[in-house]
Amino acid sequence: MAISALQIAGLVLGGIGLVGALAVTVMPQWKVSAFIGSNIVTAENQWQGLWMSCIRHMNIRMQCKVYDSLLALPQDLQASRGLMCTATVVSILAFMTAILGMKCTQCTGEDEKVKSYIMLTSGVMFIVSGILVIIPVSWVANSIIRDFYNPILDMELKRELGEALYLGWVTALVLILVGALFCCVCCCTGNKVSYRYTMPHPRTTHKSSYTEKKSPSVYSKSQYV
Repeated sequence: MAISALQIAGLVLGGIGLVGALAVTVMPQWKVSAFIGSNIVTAENQWQGLWMSCIRHMNIRMQCKVYDSLLALPQDLQASRGLMCTATVVSILAFMTAILGMKCTQCTGEDEKVKSYIMLTSGVMFIVSGILVIIPVSWVANSIIRDFYNPILDMELKRELGEALYLGWVTALVLILVGALFCCVCCCTGNKVSYRYTMPHPRTTHKSSYTEKKSPSVYSKSQYV
C-alpha cells in the first residue's frame, strides 16, 4: 500500500514536471530587459525566448515576433532550443512509462519484477530529462550574468534573468526528484522476496509411507505357524 502511494505521488509530481518543461520551452521570458543606467525609467519591456521575442509597451499592449531564422539566435539560445525540446520528449516518454509500471496497471501483467524494471526505466528517464532542463537554463543564466557585468557591452543590450529560468530550475529539481523516487521504489520492490510453502500431494505422501512400511519376512511368518 505504501509503494502504491509513493508511485501515485511520483506520477503526480512527474506530471507537474512535464507541464513545467513544456512551459519553460514555450515561455518568452528567458532574457528580459535590464533597467539600469539610463534605462531606469522606460515605457518598454523586452523579452527574449527560444521561439520569439516580445515587446510590452506601458504594461498594456504586447507584441511578439517569431524568429525568422535559427541562425540569427545567439549560440546559447540555439542549443537551449534543442535541449529543451529533447527534455520535453523524454519527460513525456518517462511519464507514459511510469503509467505502465504502476501496480494498479494491468496492461503489463501482474509480474512485480517486470513492473519494477519498468519503473526503474521511467526513473532514469526522468533524471535524464531533469538534467537536460538544467543544462540550458544554467547556460543561458551564465551568459546573462557574464554580459551584465561586461563593462564593454552597452547598457541597452544587457539583460536580466527571466521568469522562465527560475521555473526551469524548479522543474529540473522536480524531475530529478521524481526519478530518484521511482528508482528507490524499484529497489524496494526488487528486494521484497516472497516465500511460498508447497503442500505435498496426498498421493505422494501415501506412496512414501507405503514404501517405508516393511513387509514381514518368510522367517517371521514361520514363527507363527
